[in-house]
Amino acid sequence: MARGSPRSIRRSALTQLWNDVAFVHWSVDPGAVAHLLPSGTVPDVVDGRTFVGLVAFRLHSFGWPRLGNVWSFPETNVRLYATDAAGRAGVVFLSMDAANLTFSLAARATARLPYMWSDMTLSRAEDVISYTCRRRWPRPGATSRLAVRVGERIAQPTPLEQFLTARWGLYTTLAGRTVHLPNDHADWDLHRATVVECEGDLVTAAGIPGLGEPMSVLHSPGVRARFGLPSRCQP
Repeated sequence: MARGSPRSIRRSALTQLWNDVAFVHWSVDPGAVAHLLPSGTVPDVVDGRTFVGLVAFRLHSFGWPRLGNVWSFPETNVRLYATDAAGRAGVVFLSMDAANLTFSLAARATARLPYMWSDMTLSRAEDVISYTCRRRWPRPGATSRLAVRVGERIAQPTPLEQFLTARWGLYTTLAGRTVHLPNDHADWDLHRATVVECEGDLVTAAGIPGLGEPMSVLHSPGVRARFGLPSRCQP
């Protein structure tokens, strides 16, 4: 199930830090979400099931968009898991809520990523980390309130936990073609976590209703990731 990291990226197009990351996942039938994936990709599956992820964190971005040296703000993503004809594993973002309008506009324009401008907070009280989101633009109104209690460190993540977190790239559409944008980073320092609160409609607004209770909840202090240059997927 798990896939190893690609070869180290020689020419970095973007470096980011992802800190205080909460991974909340639901299992779904691949047929229920295949229509949400870009052309040239199919759901990536484990034992006939694929997954929907709600991933909240603080983003620190360096060097892109080139409108400043460092960006830092909360972000919450709704994502699916896909693979292409070359066997490359990646994520497909259905929505990417971020607390910075300029960054959101630039990312939508240049990388065609589904960034949304939202009012967001990230706070910590002892072992509980809380994330809030209220979307402002576009399609305002969607919300999320997520709080997780961080537990013990995972010495050896399971193959499924690796599958859900170590993806090594994303898919997006540029100039009408699906492309794969690779990344590399150190192994995640993963911790068990439990949901204290999980409310809102970000996942429903992304086109996936009625998921019920999550099947996996994880936390990581974070990693530094480097993105390479995109390459086209076969149609």
